Amino acid sequence: MVGGAEKWVMMVTAQTPTNIAVIKYWGKRDESLILPVNDSISVTLDPDHLCTTTTVAVSPSFDRDRMWLNGKEISLSGGRYQNCLREIRSRASDVEDEENGIKIPKKDWEKLHLHIASYNNFPTAAGLASSAAGFACLVFSLAKLMNVKEDQSKLSAIARQGSGSACRSLYGGFVKWIKGRDEDGRDSLAVQLADEKHWDDLLIIIAVVSSRQKETSSTTGMCETVETSLLLKHRAKEIVPKRILQMEEAIKNRDFTSFAQLACADSNQFHAVCLDTSPPIFYMNDTSHRIISIAEKWNRSEGTPQVAYTFDAGPNAVLIARDRKAATLLLQRLLFYFPPSSATDLDSYVLGDKSILKDAGIEGIIDVEGLPPPPEIKDSIPTQKYKGDVSYFICTRPGRGPVLLSDKSQALLNPQDGLPK
Repeated sequence: MVGGAEKWVMMVTAQTPTNIAVIKYWGKRDESLILPVNDSISVTLDPDHLCTTTTVAVSPSFDRDRMWLNGKEISLSGGRYQNCLREIRSRASDVEDEENGIKIPKKDWEKLHLHIASYNNFPTAAGLASSAAGFACLVFSLAKLMNVKEDQSKLSAIARQGSGSACRSLYGGFVKWIKGRDEDGRDSLAVQLADEKHWDDLLIIIAVVSSRQKETSSTTGMCETVETSLLLKHRAKEIVPKRILQMEEAIKNRDFTSFAQLACADSNQFHAVCLDTSPPIFYMNDTSHRIISIAEKWNRSEGTPQVAYTFDAGPNAVLIARDRKAATLLLQRLLFYFPPSSATDLDSYVLGDKSILKDAGIEGIIDVEGLPPPPEIKDSIPTQKYKGDVSYFICTRPGRGPVLLSDKSQALLNPQDGLPK
């Protein structure tokens, strides 16, 4: 290994989006390799609003692998981290940084230690797929650092071993995770169905109902469902294969009516499978159920779906509006029913793409208070509002896949010593 002194630090920083499944992954056929019982399809969310940023560094002066998540050091001893690190190291190539006189032969990657710093710009483990963005970013940035020659689809099979849905975050737009048939999992990987520009009418509003960590982790929940739910077996064998084909067709044709019907039905069935588990798992709460009811009433009154809803393993609602006009009307409805608590200002209550607020004619709390009841409400019923039941909203859209960040100021580690800034 060449380099003036053995003090050098080589770094790469990347940003990776999170994703939301519209045909759900729930249940594994192989626990350690994270192989699913069914295919799934997701929408990648705009990384400007929801993403993980990761800096990976290598130096001969590091004495062990270390990782910091959101500023706090965490252990890398878990099997999932170890699997990802082992798989990436085994695919490393020679690396040469001529400018700084650094050469790393392929064989040295097994001996060199890494520092990893990762930051989510959204709550971790609250049902917003933070582990998906996190493991995808880890694998993508390490692959760039170590000059791994494999394509995104092959990398997705490595990210999958960290967190199943992470494989889908290696692409933008609309992504399918193929469950695969091989015992070793080499054919269980992600493919892009269409990029984010394919259907750019769609807008997405996320209602963060709770940013607390969930009571039953996805990993535990899935194990219990696989062991105890007969409905899961029926879902994986009979229902999902048909839905996957229908959803691919809906995305290809930008057919929102079919897209919304499939996404809502699949989300509801996923939560039915959780209830069919022994003991039953409750990821949604009363607020989640109210949001479903608001969406269903509105869609029925219009005669054609304006919004699709989907919930992952948590109470947060991801609402996909058919176009900008529908997104504006959706935000008005959400703010009518779920106004911010008195202590919250509008700026910290509606995050992300705030232009939808402007389109909705809402500039301050006074405008929220003045919102009329949605026309689908029957006049005779007094309307109840649920102030403070939603923590905040994020307005976003389908977005691009992972990117390298060349701006050194965005690195999370110090270029001198490889420690967090």
